[in-house]
Amino acid sequence: MRSVPGIGPVCTRTLRLDLPEWGPVSRQRLAALVGGTPLNRESGPRRGGRTIWRGRAHVRATLSMSPLVAVRYQAVLTGFYERLRAAGKTAKVARATGMRQLVTILNAMVNHHTPWQPREVFGA
Repeated sequence: MRSVPGIGPVCTRTLRLDLPEWGPVSRQRLAALVGGTPLNRESGPRRGGRTIWRGRAHVRATLSMSPLVAVRYQAVLTGFYERLRAAGKTAKVARATGMRQLVTILNAMVNHHTPWQPREVFGA
């Protein structure tokens, strides 16, 4: 995970030590463990937007800046982020979605024992 854009030594260490479930768990379960899944907080007449909460706050705090760096240096995530922003999503929502996308990519890398393979994205 060390050579992945957006994942530095502190983030790598945090993910390895505080998130031992890498690999066999599904992407939905892993996103919930990290705390990056939007959850309802509706009670009685209260309705509204979803927020990300629960999960491991320490991991979520460490991982929260990774999408910004990854979007800057990785074409796949740049296209993903720009599509969300063009669709009218706020920067915070796009960053949280990018965090879940990054966790999904990292989990696939760990599960399949493959290194980071940057790819060109044409027409993104």
